[in-house]
Amino acid sequence: MSTPDREAVEVFLQEASEHLQYLREYVSVLQEVEPRRDDLERLYISAHTLSGTSASYGFPRFSEIAGKLAHVFQYALNAPLGADLHGPLTEFLSDGISLLETDLLEISDTGKESLDDIAVFKERYRFAFPTEPPRLNLSQPEPQNRIVAEDFEEPLAAATGSYFDALPTDDEVPDEILEFFQPEAEEHLQVVSDCLISLEGNNNPEEINKLFRAIHTIKGSASQVGLKRLGGIAHRVEDLIGRLRDGEMEPSPAVVDLCLESVDILKKTLHRQWADEADMRTSVDSLLGRIAEFAPIEPEEGETSTQAASTSPNQEFAEAEAASKMAAPAKKAAKQAATGTSAAKSVRIALSRLDRMMNTVGELVINRTRMVGRVSELEKLVDTLSFSKERLQGKVAEFQEKYEFNRINSNRNAGPWNPEPTPQMLTSAAAGDTSFWSEFSELEMDRYDDFNILSRSMAEISADVNEVLSQLEGFIGRVEGDIDEFTKLAHHLQDEITAARMVPIGTLYSRLSRAVRDAAHSTNKQVELDLSGSETELDNNIIQQISDPLVHLVRNSVAHGIEHSNDRTAAGKSAAGNIMLRAYHRGNHIYIEVEDDGRGIDYERVKQSAMERGLFSPETADRLTERDLREMLFHPGFSTAPIKTELAGRGVGLDVVRANLNALNGEIDIQSTSGKGTKFTLKVPLTLIISPALFVRCGTTNFALPLAVVEEIRRLRADEIEDVGGKLLTKVRDVVTEVVRLDTYLGLPPLEPINGYFRMVVANAGNRQIGLVVEDVLGKDEIVIKNLGEYLRRVKLFPGTTIAPDGSLILLIDLNRMVATEPSERRPIQASSSAARIFAPGSTAVARGTIPSEAIDRVEQERVIVVADDSISVRKFVGRMLEKNGYRVKLAADGLEAAELVSQHGCHLVITDLEMPRMTGYELMVQLRQSPTTRRIPVMVVTSRAGAKHRDRAMKEGAAAFLTKPVQEDQLIAAVEQLMGTEAPRPGVPVA
Repeated sequence: MSTPDREAVEVFLQEASEHLQYLREYVSVLQEVEPRRDDLERLYISAHTLSGTSASYGFPRFSEIAGKLAHVFQYALNAPLGADLHGPLTEFLSDGISLLETDLLEISDTGKESLDDIAVFKERYRFAFPTEPPRLNLSQPEPQNRIVAEDFEEPLAAATGSYFDALPTDDEVPDEILEFFQPEAEEHLQVVSDCLISLEGNNNPEEINKLFRAIHTIKGSASQVGLKRLGGIAHRVEDLIGRLRDGEMEPSPAVVDLCLESVDILKKTLHRQWADEADMRTSVDSLLGRIAEFAPIEPEEGETSTQAASTSPNQEFAEAEAASKMAAPAKKAAKQAATGTSAAKSVRIALSRLDRMMNTVGELVINRTRMVGRVSELEKLVDTLSFSKERLQGKVAEFQEKYEFNRINSNRNAGPWNPEPTPQMLTSAAAGDTSFWSEFSELEMDRYDDFNILSRSMAEISADVNEVLSQLEGFIGRVEGDIDEFTKLAHHLQDEITAARMVPIGTLYSRLSRAVRDAAHSTNKQVELDLSGSETELDNNIIQQISDPLVHLVRNSVAHGIEHSNDRTAAGKSAAGNIMLRAYHRGNHIYIEVEDDGRGIDYERVKQSAMERGLFSPETADRLTERDLREMLFHPGFSTAPIKTELAGRGVGLDVVRANLNALNGEIDIQSTSGKGTKFTLKVPLTLIISPALFVRCGTTNFALPLAVVEEIRRLRADEIEDVGGKLLTKVRDVVTEVVRLDTYLGLPPLEPINGYFRMVVANAGNRQIGLVVEDVLGKDEIVIKNLGEYLRRVKLFPGTTIAPDGSLILLIDLNRMVATEPSERRPIQASSSAARIFAPGSTAVARGTIPSEAIDRVEQERVIVVADDSISVRKFVGRMLEKNGYRVKLAADGLEAAELVSQHGCHLVITDLEMPRMTGYELMVQLRQSPTTRRIPVMVVTSRAGAKHRDRAMKEGAAAFLTKPVQEDQLIAAVEQLMGTEAPRPGVPVA
């Protein structure tokens, strides 16, 4: 067995061992009077999965026994088991599980099944393996009928003209089985994509074998779980790859393109992402037709396979039995060699469970911070107690000196000695009578009265307090040591769970390679992709969120950066352009660089595009630096492409990339040299749940700043701040820095300088340096970022909050958003055309009445449209089309936000998608129809769901029009005009 095969079998052994352990522990539920349906379903899923995976890995006897166990559990799900069946079934199930465990050990040792034990088991439980009687053939065989029976695919395809109809229909597959199967199939499809991309230009037989094994596993597993249609498509792809493996054809670009398209169709079929069956039929027919050109369906395939299936079981069993006997000595030697080694153990854990575990670690961090706060309070109490102890000791010393010794001196009287004191004298002495002590001198006997006793008692109390204080200080020291150990353990647990969530960024590389390859074909350019740092690990959630920005950046490099071959040759470069993607770890961040050796940024073209869009006047544009022009690339809707294509010119690009990175507390930087190339550098944190923060105070309120963007903390004199054009500026290390006063920005009580100085936090936000003036800097610590909740979702300045040791909330400030937006009192208000007309040139004459009223054009009321879609690209694209045709557009990210916009500001038309978070398009239409003020507003549905079921439901809920994505501009505008007319109707809600 080769190393790759052995690695694949190890995966099967591990998974099968887990399922067998589950079956062994829970099979006893069948003995209950009324077993729970959930338990039976889990048992069935485990046995069914065993049967499917073992068949996929080439262990048919193991699969047969596991299939019988699955049959029993499935039978128990749908029919009651009689009392007389429990005994034989319990014994059958117990022996069957034991047999599978033994067979699994045999497979682990030798790679072969234990055929002897399986034969004995089947002989013992004949009732579970009934033999099928031979079919009676009462008529002479006719060749035509035989051909029809044996070759099923071709006649059906020929009869309907569709390869799709030749595919078998899917069985009813439970969601529980899909939950297990889909991730496994995704992994194998990823292997297929990686192998195909590496095969192009490098015909490696090992890669072809790996490719064949992956698609073969997909075919077998899909058919086993009941996804027969998916298995049928994979079978034809396997035929094509089989011809590559057999050397009958070369992996040409056309073949690789066809196989990659097959992967896309298999993924859509796996996740059931087809709009309807007609769409699926068209795509699958086209794919299978082109596969048939490279790998025709052989008529004898069905006949050969049927004959092999009907005549070979006994012979195959006998050959396998003989082979197992011949391999007995080798098997024993393998067992002896394997005794000292053990297979690596692993389990699959759902990402949601890891998220919950990480949230629990976050709570540990919060509790640790709270414990540190409690210890700090205890230390303050110790300091207070120490001060009180010192005061007590001082008072005791003062009392002793003032009263005790002075009283002794005042009582010095010498007298005659009386050798026989009477009881009355003793009593008097105890009562304070000094006549008894007159017989002794002060040197011969000490004298004690109430002052002496009080003084000694106070001294003893002071000593006790001192001892308790010493013990308390020692206790606090031990508690601090325990907290330090707790902190280390919490950090270790955090690191371990974070490592469990980490995945190599190389998982994205195949998708990026595919994107570069498709973009190069689309633009007819020669491009080579150089990938490095694939082993760099990153949080899985961050991987998912940066995948789209990275895809856009590499496509952008192909479309805008890399030149065509003749232009590169004329410039003295190689004919093929080069795109380098590097990932590396530095501190608590991951840096990802996308660099090309193309033409670089054409700053003149950027400047010209900015002036064409009215972003700058020609006078202002001449004063712009290269850094300002690079920043212009992130402006929404900005593009330098002269024409719109699939890759460029749509104006949806780098602004979305920066928005995604800002949501991750990340950054993006651009470096470009004309004629040599451009480099994009992305900086993202390792994880999002726990992050270091700097705590600051402004007035009585505490805030947190992301420590990753903080560069330094310094003092600033009030006279070092200059007001230039409404902006506060200062110089930090000879760099002009914008100053933001947090008290003014948030409307807090004004800060006063302390000893003539302010505290300023210098940070890098939005690729520029800012100085944030605060009252005090409290320190830094790790925080767990909590969501503000549904009601505060519009407060964009504060992305989250954390919990202070005293239980109060500390808001986290998003500095990127702070520098990107101005305070509300400085932000210009967007006026309607009617309001702007009042202050337009000539408005003074109109106001004075010097212009006749009939000479004044009537101002048409603005037509307002609310566009609701969860895709920012679709929102902006549709919004621009409408604005270009004279409509005023308000954008909403989902149905709930659209409902709020309509209720607060009103509109004349609502354009909505159907599938959106929080509130779907259907729910939005229902809500609009329930209100008397909004029920008359027409609703247009624009969705990718083109099925009749979705259309009928939308019309039932009150949709006035239904369009399918991708929508064309003329089609959309015509539908809007049909609903609204050329003049806007009066809305039910006042439009703001």
